[in-house]
Amino acid sequence: MTLRPPGSAFEAFVFDYNGVIGVQPPPEAWERLAQLAGWPADRTPQFMQAFWARRSGYDAGVITSAQFWSSGLVLRTDRTFGDLLPELIATDTAMWTEVDPAVIHLLRAAHRAGARLTLLSNAPHTVADAIDVAEWSCSLMSRTIYSARIGLNKPHRGAYEAALAAAGWPDPASTLFIDDRSENCAAAAQLGIQTLHYTGKLGELAQHLPQLHPAPAVRETGTAASVAA
Repeated sequence: MTLRPPGSAFEAFVFDYNGVIGVQPPPEAWERLAQLAGWPADRTPQFMQAFWARRSGYDAGVITSAQFWSSGLVLRTDRTFGDLLPELIATDTAMWTEVDPAVIHLLRAAHRAGARLTLLSNAPHTVADAIDVAEWSCSLMSRTIYSARIGLNKPHRGAYEAALAAAGWPDPASTLFIDDRSENCAAAAQLGIQTLHYTGKLGELAQHLPQLHPAPAVRETGTAASVAA
């Protein structure tokens, strides 16, 4: 029996990945990637600025990995670009594939209760491919939609329409979209989709998901949360 009426009111759930299921890379991960690309540690903020200035096209699939990394992001000269590229891709991808175990715990409970879960993520092909083979993705998500595969980044309207189509065209008013960025939630709401702006409050997320048993107590710890035994 579902014990959480707020969750049972929704026909489908569409989840953002990074910042909800996936955790944000820590500073040391950014430093590692920056140094691999030839940037001094004290210039990591400048590397990040350059990285994000070029990321939109990469996420949308309009430029390749080689084009992304060769667009001024690599400064080192002691290795050839062709030799360095696979390591850059692998290090970049690894930064975005760490997940929050407490959120995964909630998703497993919702999945057991019969919730239909769809993933909608801004991600390049490399990250999308890695997420798709992760155990949690294979076992919990009915469909996964990535910006690189549809050629559109959130908050473009078409991204949400693609997610609704993947979910079987549920009523938008009975669909809950969860994202850590307010502008993405606002864009989804324009289509009549219900939204939850996720800010790391696991208890708030749990209240909106169906569960066969009462949700475990959670301890909020900033942007992360842990399940109390």
